[in-house]
Amino acid sequence: MMPSYELHTMRDAPDYETLVRGFRWNVPETFNIAWACCGRHALQRDKFALYFEDEDGTRGAYSFWDVQVRANRLSNALRALGIEAGERVALILPQRPETAIAYMAIFQMGAIAVPLSHLFGPDALEHRLRDAGVAAAIVDAQSLPRLWAIRERLPGLRRVVGVAGAREAGVEAWDDLLERASPRFEAAATAANDPALIIYTSGTTGASKGALIPHRALIGNLPGFACSHDFFPMQGDMFWSPADWAWTGGLFDALLPTWYFGMPILAYRGRFDPERAFTLIERYGVRNAFIFPTGLKMMMKEVAHPNQRFDIGLRSLMSGGEAVGDAVSDWARHELGVRINEIFGQTEMNYLIGGCSALFDPRPGAMGRPYPGHRIRLIDEHGAEVPAGEMGEIAVWREGDPVVFLEYWNNPQATRDKFLAGWGRTGDLAVRDEHDFLWYKGRTDDVIKSAGYRIGPSEIEDCLVKHPAVMNAAVVGVPDTERGALIKAFIVLRAGFERSTQVEQSIRQHVRERLAPYQYPKLIDFVDELPLTTTGKVQRRILREAPPPPS
Repeated sequence: MMPSYELHTMRDAPDYETLVRGFRWNVPETFNIAWACCGRHALQRDKFALYFEDEDGTRGAYSFWDVQVRANRLSNALRALGIEAGERVALILPQRPETAIAYMAIFQMGAIAVPLSHLFGPDALEHRLRDAGVAAAIVDAQSLPRLWAIRERLPGLRRVVGVAGAREAGVEAWDDLLERASPRFEAAATAANDPALIIYTSGTTGASKGALIPHRALIGNLPGFACSHDFFPMQGDMFWSPADWAWTGGLFDALLPTWYFGMPILAYRGRFDPERAFTLIERYGVRNAFIFPTGLKMMMKEVAHPNQRFDIGLRSLMSGGEAVGDAVSDWARHELGVRINEIFGQTEMNYLIGGCSALFDPRPGAMGRPYPGHRIRLIDEHGAEVPAGEMGEIAVWREGDPVVFLEYWNNPQATRDKFLAGWGRTGDLAVRDEHDFLWYKGRTDDVIKSAGYRIGPSEIEDCLVKHPAVMNAAVVGVPDTERGALIKAFIVLRAGFERSTQVEQSIRQHVRERLAPYQYPKLIDFVDELPLTTTGKVQRRILREAPPPPS
């Protein structure tokens, strides 16, 4: 059940090149995420797995044995309700123990989990539930009303299980089901290539698609996870991330690899709050964290000097989804005592590129280097590799890499479009330097072509955030007959600053003094908030379609 490398071998590698050169995949023919992440650890009844804290103050603690017994009961209960291997089971739940238990139960049955954000409204839920052909759904009191609003339009949905007070006629109560079910369950012997999940893409650039993820994908994530947390696990490590367990970031960047290595994780049910984030890190002795860039920016702005108020003992800090920028990186190094390891990946093929500050110094602004086991190229529109120093699309070689997804569910054309001559196309642009560091330049459809220049938004956004008046910023291109496109910045101001011509001019001058003349925003729109996906990514597509502000 273990991949071919040993962690001590990774730690002992004298340099990055030696580590990458000596790495080999060895994916077993039979592999199941539930056994790898819970079942084998549950053989030690006292091995600790999970802390839980609710925003209402409720707390709990679970061993792997506690999780496994509950997962066995749920697997038996779902089977008694008629759910079979290969059928899809939706989880419309936040971070809570039942969510993790349900994943283990579904995986060990050989069924397919369909995680969906508990923040989705009825329309978003209906599209995904219908597309996946979901047979059962597990909901809480918050998500049940949204599901019930569309229940009659989902003829394939046969069973609904409610946790934490989610009660309605026709809803099976979680506690009642588990109480009646046997604590013993014989897990399915799934092949490594068998499907485990359908994760819907976040929809930053277009319609959401369902990526069919196999059990082997967990193995494909492990080298990047271990490296991005400076050779996780080490004695005393304790993990936390606010990333929703309904997404790749919450699952494959947090919950599943942490449990694969038999280490504990904190689950917190509640909205992200900078003060609360520091409180959780202190209270639970968190040593390893994944916090998305938007959250780190909020923490930096709200609590500039956290060590003056909190006992922070972070050993590793990873971030991804958007560019972090050197302003946040400098703050983390000086105020938190850690160097942020940025990572790059996506739902379809995650944890491809990133940092490992224990092995090589991160370069401010760089994405990092390809993680062991992944063959990465920057390609042009024909699939040819571009030379160092030129911008190309990030692509990963599909053959033999366990991290690559199987296909898009019910969308063969999108699957064909995703691959070009054996290369999995990410839709993200970067430049490679002579030391194999990659520098992010934006999405293929985010690049701004203005007056002959190809301009990525991330460098401008990072510069904008350094201005004392700016809380957050996003940059897009808007059509212009003379230049092709104009740079437009959408800016969220910090508390205490108001929209004014003076502030606008100050922001423009700030960028002019730090970047190239063609990079400063010709247009600025002050907004109360940026449109974000539930994973914290800016939806630039919505910004590009936004009407101009009233004059």
